[in-house]
Amino acid sequence: MTVLSVNVNKIAVLRNSRGGAEPDIVRAARACLDAGAHGITVHPRPDARHVRHDDVVALSALTRERGVEFNLEGNPFAPPRPGYPGFLALCEQVRPAQATLVPDGDGQLTSDHGFDFVRDSDALAPRVAALKALGCRVSVFADAHVEAAPGAGLEVAAQLGADRVELYTGPYAEAFARGDGTAMLQTFAAAARRAQAAGLGVNAGHDLSQANLGAFLAAVPQVLEVSIGHALISEALYDGLDATVRAYRAITDRAAS
Repeated sequence: MTVLSVNVNKIAVLRNSRGGAEPDIVRAARACLDAGAHGITVHPRPDARHVRHDDVVALSALTRERGVEFNLEGNPFAPPRPGYPGFLALCEQVRPAQATLVPDGDGQLTSDHGFDFVRDSDALAPRVAALKALGCRVSVFADAHVEAAPGAGLEVAAQLGADRVELYTGPYAEAFARGDGTAMLQTFAAAARRAQAAGLGVNAGHDLSQANLGAFLAAVPQVLEVSIGHALISEALYDGLDATVRAYRAITDRAAS
């Protein structure tokens, strides 16, 4: 079964564009859970461009109250600064069910690539260990096309002690929009099998939508979780949050059956 975790970052973007407290990110997250979402994801960035420290605390409380998973994403290498204590410190405070490590720089508009495991493995290993000591399941953002050579590919994530990889699905979404998604699906399916053979669970996320999610789940085996934010919130502007989350649940449920 593939679980749906809704990323509510875009709710915070809208709120921050005007200031104040509306729209209420916790109320939006609660509506997503009421509609059938299995969990909530946020990716707080050091510049507080959307989700802030106080949002993380409030959403953690909501997910604990509801008995669902909280997935906290972030760059483990970003240094602390005013308003942002650092990713590990945030995780230590709220103890998310899952900590997803993403190699995004301050200047990036959005996450757009996975880790270079050859370059980053020595620095990642102690951070993965620290997060697991907090009781977090650890997932690392990965590109589906990384080389399969020993020491270079997805298998390194397992050697680091990670529990899962989250496959960065932006290239698939772009190919699907061009009408040329078949070859890319084969790439992602092969990556998922390699990760699973190494003992890793497989998550997926970025630019997944109602249009492309069904084909992805049909082709890529045993995807445990999809985290979806931008497309889901965009579609909800037309159809409403409740109906949109239910539509995504229908897609994941069909894939499971």
